[in-house]
Amino acid sequence: MGIFYFFAALLLLQALVSLRGGTRYLRYFRRELSAPAPDFTPFVTVVVPCRGLDEGLQDNLDTLFRQGYTAYEIIFVVDSDDDPALEIIEKVRRLWENVRYPLTRVVVAGTASESGQKVHNLIAAVNVADVRSEVFVFVDSDARPRRDWLRALVAPLADERVGAATGYRWFIPSNNFASHLRAVWNASIASALGENSRANFCWGGSTAIRRETFTRLRMVEHWRGTLSDDFALTRALQNARLPVHFVPRCLTPSHEVCSPRALLEFTTRQLRITRVYAPHLWRIVLISNFLFVAVFYGGLALTLLRFRRGTPYALPLALVASIFALGSAKALLRLRAVALALAPEEKIWRAQTLAAHVLLWPLASALFLYNALAAALSRRIRWRGITYELKSPSETVIIDNATRPEAARTTGDAARRA
Repeated sequence: MGIFYFFAALLLLQALVSLRGGTRYLRYFRRELSAPAPDFTPFVTVVVPCRGLDEGLQDNLDTLFRQGYTAYEIIFVVDSDDDPALEIIEKVRRLWENVRYPLTRVVVAGTASESGQKVHNLIAAVNVADVRSEVFVFVDSDARPRRDWLRALVAPLADERVGAATGYRWFIPSNNFASHLRAVWNASIASALGENSRANFCWGGSTAIRRETFTRLRMVEHWRGTLSDDFALTRALQNARLPVHFVPRCLTPSHEVCSPRALLEFTTRQLRITRVYAPHLWRIVLISNFLFVAVFYGGLALTLLRFRRGTPYALPLALVASIFALGSAKALLRLRAVALALAPEEKIWRAQTLAAHVLLWPLASALFLYNALAAALSRRIRWRGITYELKSPSETVIIDNATRPEAARTTGDAARRA
């Protein structure tokens, strides 16, 4: 019993430290959202890799044309002519064909052979960026950014000492259990970003970097052979001692229905990628969540066992309840911060969302443990219909890809002007 109480006290201390981190997270959001943004609006290339039909794809892409930004281009990139996303892309382009900006083009990158398909597509896109472009911005097709997203994401780069600026995803759950659990699981990663720019990481779904920095880091070379564009970019920036600025205004809603199978596939894929590209983080996830599951759920079992036997159970119950209360308080602080950044229509404070974040976080920790253990057993993932084997950070083997190979080519008005 002494061992249990020792680790319970350790977990309680960890929960207090985490709660303090939640207060810093909220304070950072308030400070960043109230600060005037630098008036820095160079010509920007926005790269949008697409594969398949994301839920709400047309609405997601439409927001990229509604940015309150002076001059920019959008490069949509797919890997084959028969991708169903192309029909949506062309439909949105036609709706905006009479505006001066953004310029648009479509790149058909062909099938990847030595790296992840997304990385292959990104390389094809940046290679044809407008010569006027001073900043590269990368955004995922399942994100739905606000109207001030592009200006806010580019603004920190006014300081040439900043390596990159990043946002992060925030899942807006549909009304099913798996969707809510995924949102809670993802929220804990979102709160790892903050004021410590040296510890921040890039999220490939919403990242901006100066073209000069991108070139100086030789990112195209770093990307070759990799699966994870954002882990590779983060590592290159860290090696160059360049900070990553997290922009709360660029916390980006993602609207998707999630099934239990999709939940397990998504969360396990993230941890398998983490194990290959950041093994120290994977070990932290494994150890910390193993400790939590053992103490929290073990404490619940001990409390129930003592209750049924008629022996004293107040102490283990109090420890478990305290840990739960501190974790729920951290979740509330995180929701308060996120509500400041996201548009009111996202309804962060609706009853189901609030209940999920306050009540489901212990289950999310158990899911993290499952993901970490699954990552220890296999490096194979399936992503957007393609199966990969992650041999190392610089070696990705494509196991299954039914997409027809095709040479990279470009279409669109920007292609004629570059």
